Amino acid sequence: MPTKSGIQPQNKGLKRPAARQGGKTPKRRNTNADTIKKKSVPVTATTPDAGSSDDESLMDSEGEENDEDAVEVTPTSAPPAGKGSAFESHKAQKELLAQRKAAKPNAEMTMHAKQLWNAARQRNLSKQERDDLCKKLADTVRGKVSEVACRHDTSRIIQTLVKYGRQEQRDMVASELKGQYKTLAQNKYSKFLILKLIRYCPKHRPSIFSEFQGHVLRLLLHREAGQVISEAFELYSNSTERAILLREFYGKEVALFEPKKEGDLGLRGVLTGLEQERALRILSAVKENLQSIFENSDKGAVSNAIVHSALWEYLSELERLNDKAESERRRQEIYEICEDSVAEMVHTRNGSQSVRYFLAYGSAKNRKQIVKLLKPHLERICLDSEAQLVLFTLLEVTDDTKMISKSVLGDLAALTPKLYADSNGRRALLYPLIYRSTRHVTPAMAAVLATTDSIRELTSKKDDDVRKAEIRKAYSEDMLNQVKLHASKMITDTGGSLLVAEVLLHADGDVASATEAILLPFKADYPAKNGETHPVQLSHTSRMLKQLLQGGHWSHANKTVVRSKYFDAVAFASTFLRILGDEDNGARLVAMAKGDGAFVVAELCERIEKEGSAADKGKLKKWFPRNVVGEIEHQDVKGASVLVEKLAALRAA
Repeated sequence: MPTKSGIQPQNKGLKRPAARQGGKTPKRRNTNADTIKKKSVPVTATTPDAGSSDDESLMDSEGEENDEDAVEVTPTSAPPAGKGSAFESHKAQKELLAQRKAAKPNAEMTMHAKQLWNAARQRNLSKQERDDLCKKLADTVRGKVSEVACRHDTSRIIQTLVKYGRQEQRDMVASELKGQYKTLAQNKYSKFLILKLIRYCPKHRPSIFSEFQGHVLRLLLHREAGQVISEAFELYSNSTERAILLREFYGKEVALFEPKKEGDLGLRGVLTGLEQERALRILSAVKENLQSIFENSDKGAVSNAIVHSALWEYLSELERLNDKAESERRRQEIYEICEDSVAEMVHTRNGSQSVRYFLAYGSAKNRKQIVKLLKPHLERICLDSEAQLVLFTLLEVTDDTKMISKSVLGDLAALTPKLYADSNGRRALLYPLIYRSTRHVTPAMAAVLATTDSIRELTSKKDDDVRKAEIRKAYSEDMLNQVKLHASKMITDTGGSLLVAEVLLHADGDVASATEAILLPFKADYPAKNGETHPVQLSHTSRMLKQLLQGGHWSHANKTVVRSKYFDAVAFASTFLRILGDEDNGARLVAMAKGDGAFVVAELCERIEKEGSAADKGKLKKWFPRNVVGEIEHQDVKGASVLVEKLAALRAA
């Protein structure tokens, strides 16, 4: 039944739709045209969504539990209202509650606003319906925004208005709250409102950030406000606004006496042109402010991007000091300050860069300690594009390859089933074998990794090629075992088949067992029965076989296949013949040649024809006589003409 305001109350008695019993989960409809930016998540976080600023579901559920104005469920039959009965007592309590509500400030406005909010937040509204409701809601709360912004049951009303309202309605909310942003950021409920204002009201951001000035460090260490500062810096601020927030890290001397420069370049812009004594004084202030953050790690600020940016600025300026002994001393000091927090820093760009520099400049003891701290979070590190750069740098700068093998490589290989389907995870699994190969490492990532090369030249005593060979040798056996154990699943997965090909091509070890493991699934009947799919029918699996038969990858620059020095393509082709052909005198291979495996068999014939033994050539000639070649020639399948050409070359050999 409609309420007095004409708003239909939400029916809380309706059941949710039944969960799907099978098949793929349908994609959730995107009801907001605005692209949602997500904050980077620390690898130490217990859940991937920890610290999310999207409080819609949180506030809704919390509000429904605590909402004093929630619609009461009327019982279908009431007990007799006898004197002193429970019914009588409950009725008296309801009357008392109603009196208390009515006595609260803005009680009538709050009730009406909640009814409008309850309707406006529904997801199945048209744009016009939502606009109309938001207009009524804005008119209702106008002039009263600051009074309801901090309450648990009304803050979400203003949030909904900011999220779905028109720009003039958002501006109205921002204007009424001006001068209170810092206070609101420290409130458990209104902090979400401030984040929404920062996100949806770009022209008010400078005003909001200016109210934070002088209080940034204190707010970062505040339980509620820390999230506001962190997400405002990482998600919604431009370079100038970031410079405003970072400036407080530089100390009071800069904040009070150093004029802001046009196109502020951060700490470098502040230090440029200063005499050494003053520059060192400012650097000391930065270190002290960072120390205050890292010594209060329980506040959660150490995982914030703004802290990592300040740390990276500090480390970058140490590089530019003329006194290298002073630079090294200060670098070691700041490392000791944040040593225990390195795992909470690797998920952001500047945090990852800072930890990479600690690894590059660090002693063997420092690196061993960092490995100890990162090891429990290895899986999350591998799946994060920034964090995995720390792992890659560790492999590139550490001379103690035995420690790396014992502490990292075995655990990394054991994660293969969890990582191979993800592009980041697959890159992490392959890096000890391929390093900066452009097939898996982007030019941007390679450029970032190259920034520590010059430092490695100064700190490493081991030749880079020797280090890579030792790591490859130690890692190969574990990865070949993983391929052997999980071959049947991996070859049918797009990412898995790619990983299998790369491991076999670049592993330095005995690939015989792994080779047999990946070929055995191809012994299944072809064509497949009962509607099943034969592995050779999968394009990515066929591509894997062709790459292995070629012995490497096609180079667009050289217009030829670049063979891997670690893999014997001829031995693979011979094993292919033995496993898939000897048992039935080539019948399975002939069937594949007439169907989806024409290109694979063509590659097999070319490899045997060019480099195979006389015995293997004899097998293929026997299994593919002229009449079979004629049948293949008349097949309407892809690759048939290529296969006929390869068979003709084989017969002429």
